[in-house]
Amino acid sequence: MRLSGDRLFALIVLTLVVSGIAMFASAALGLLARADGAPWRLAITQLVLGLIPGIALLIGLRFAPPKLLLKGIVPLYVGSVILTALVFTPLGLTTNGATRWLDFGFVTVQPAEFLKIGVILMLAAYLANMKAKLHEFRYGLIPFGIIVGVPSLLLLAQPNTSTVLILGATSVALYFLAGARLRDFVIIGIIGLIGISVLIATRPYLMNRVQTFIDPSQNSLTSGYQIQQSLIAIGSGGVLGRGYGQSVQKFNYLPEPVGDSVFAVFGEEFGFFGTVLLVLLFTAFATRGLMIAAEAANTFGALAAAGLTLLITFSAFLNIGAMLGIMPLTGLPLPFVSHGGTALLCALASVGIILNVAAHRTKRRRTA
Repeated sequence: MRLSGDRLFALIVLTLVVSGIAMFASAALGLLARADGAPWRLAITQLVLGLIPGIALLIGLRFAPPKLLLKGIVPLYVGSVILTALVFTPLGLTTNGATRWLDFGFVTVQPAEFLKIGVILMLAAYLANMKAKLHEFRYGLIPFGIIVGVPSLLLLAQPNTSTVLILGATSVALYFLAGARLRDFVIIGIIGLIGISVLIATRPYLMNRVQTFIDPSQNSLTSGYQIQQSLIAIGSGGVLGRGYGQSVQKFNYLPEPVGDSVFAVFGEEFGFFGTVLLVLLFTAFATRGLMIAAEAANTFGALAAAGLTLLITFSAFLNIGAMLGIMPLTGLPLPFVSHGGTALLCALASVGIILNVAAHRTKRRRTA
């Protein structure tokens, strides 16, 4: 059994984390020019609440016995659902019209990040146990709808539509990998289309995002401002970029330069070649993660590794696509890079679980 679980996958993650720290530090400097900027506070929270406990959790989950991980799935799922529901209590913190955080005074936590892992692991465990019965509604589509649907309703109430889309896409992919029937996907597709249509029709900010995606030039000072400033930043980077730390757009122009706009800062500083390398790095992360899933010792390990890999990969490419204007804005962070201690902690925890699956995949080879 290898110490790292999978040396290449660990190296890819290490590169993403180190690059993410460097890029976050550069983007955070842009807050110095803003009246409410607090780059040092953000840097400390990213380090103390995200990176350090995230690495500790990664190591702990990597070496945890697989049976212990399985025993913790139901408590994690139920606990993350309860935490997510607590945002609607006095502990909830509302920012920019969304109630997604729990305010404990000394720290704020976004429980949706834990919820994503809880749902994927719960779904992976259930699908692995019921794989032979998924063709029956009572064992397939109905439980699938409950496991994914209850958390999704809580997220929609916050509102947190982008997380619902990521979670839904990943869950459907797992359902497919587990061998569900085409009939179920048709039903899920119809329900999904109806749900998305209703949300767009009833939530003006979603309609604005769709309209901005279709025509980014409209409302250039309001809903179209972020994408226009992002395209200016990426375009001004040219082929090789302005150089590390030399972004202009992060000063008073780009909204959330350390958040969902961090890829635009990266594009301005490292240019076309840099952004291509970053995309290739996330592609390598996805490829190696899915290879680990394909070689897993059991069905649960395969589904868990695939689900967590896709969860991070979908988030990355939706963020990048939004900053390039080829997808609607979602507000999703760029994994391992954007500010958010909870998001970084959970991304590293996911990596720990994937490496745990990788470390035990030799069992399949020996029994094959």
